[in-house]
Amino acid sequence: MDTQRFKGANTLPDQPKKHRIIRNLRWWIGGLLFASTVINYIDRQTLSVMAPYLKKEFTWTNSDFALIVISFRVAYAFGQTFSGRLLDWLGSRRGLMISVTWYSLVAMLVSTANGLKSFSFFRFLSGSGESANWPGAAKTVAEWFPKSERGWAVALFDSGSSVGGAIAPFLVIWLYTTFGSWRPAFIFVGILGFIWVLIWRAFYHPPESHPNLSAEEREMILKSKQEEQQTETRAFRQDGDAGQRPASWRSLLGLKQTWGIILGRSLTDPVWFFITDWFAIYLVSKGFKLENTLIGFWVPFLAADLGNFFGGGFSSYLIQRGWPVLRARKFVILICGIGMALLIPVVFVSKFSLIITLFAISTFAYAAWSTMALSLPSDLYPSSTVASVSGMSGTGAGIGTIISTFLIGWVSDRYSFEPILVVASFVPLVATLLVFILVRDSKKQPAVA
Repeated sequence: MDTQRFKGANTLPDQPKKHRIIRNLRWWIGGLLFASTVINYIDRQTLSVMAPYLKKEFTWTNSDFALIVISFRVAYAFGQTFSGRLLDWLGSRRGLMISVTWYSLVAMLVSTANGLKSFSFFRFLSGSGESANWPGAAKTVAEWFPKSERGWAVALFDSGSSVGGAIAPFLVIWLYTTFGSWRPAFIFVGILGFIWVLIWRAFYHPPESHPNLSAEEREMILKSKQEEQQTETRAFRQDGDAGQRPASWRSLLGLKQTWGIILGRSLTDPVWFFITDWFAIYLVSKGFKLENTLIGFWVPFLAADLGNFFGGGFSSYLIQRGWPVLRARKFVILICGIGMALLIPVVFVSKFSLIITLFAISTFAYAAWSTMALSLPSDLYPSSTVASVSGMSGTGAGIGTIISTFLIGWVSDRYSFEPILVVASFVPLVATLLVFILVRDSKKQPAVA
């Protein structure tokens, strides 16, 4: 008995496991969202970069290639609404794990495609998985960043699209020339996705429970979220449970600001996807060899990357100077809507450097505009509804892109790319006008049932 007492007296209680504190952890989370977007875009750009070679191997027309792109877009468009809703229910951690695992597996399966039908089928599956990236990233930003930093955070993850688009030509063509086949490129993208999933699963937790988050940063994040909930407008209050569950689709679609965000992206995203999906084919149609123009192919994507940070940084600067959040976002939207109109002069030039410069200005303006559009859901809606709104706007953007992709294939086969460039310059001006008309202070919106 005495021996047992002696042993008990020297047995220390279990000590809580100490975790390493990571300073500015929210920006590491933003870095993971950036990496996910890079991989997402390398995946979709792999097909675009290989398009000239695949068209030759399988004897596709531009309209045939458009069908493959549309297959992706259909799944991507409608998938964003459903994946956004699913993310609001499952949470960012599980939702993004499932989506990236899905499209990484499908990327590997694309390497088995042997014709138009199989390519269309696999790209449809890819689009369904990739559709969760933007709603999931927007939701994560709303959970981890105060409003004054969200412009920067959105710019960070959204810049992954231009970085992925810039990396893809070098990586994909290197793999193509090394292995003498397009198939290894898709397998490589799948491997990248699985690596990301493993890191995300091990590292990501909500700010309320993240073991590596400092007490100071946790307090700052939670305090910001609490202030947002306290100032949440009656438009989103639901029987004292505001911000705890997603508002219904019907309620959200009853708000003018929701339609402003949806229509804005529906009319501007097709401009970006025209460049990402058709730029290689456009350059070849102008008589340039893709192997000799890789640096030029890269420039518009670099410009887009800079545009992301310009939009996020400039709007955050205006907010810190005392501008209302919505006014700061809309000012950037205005100047960048005008900037996208510079695709029109491309019609009148044939010098490679001038073509690249004009495309670069347009992608810079688009990326800054897009950063503002992606920030608006987290600016105007509670975090429990951000992914749903972002997903619906993504669906609108996808529908607009599907229609434009079909028209681009039809017009370019029968005429040229010139009418497409003119239309692509005017449509963003309409989108900008609609945002100014429809997106207003949410306090003026009708109550949601």
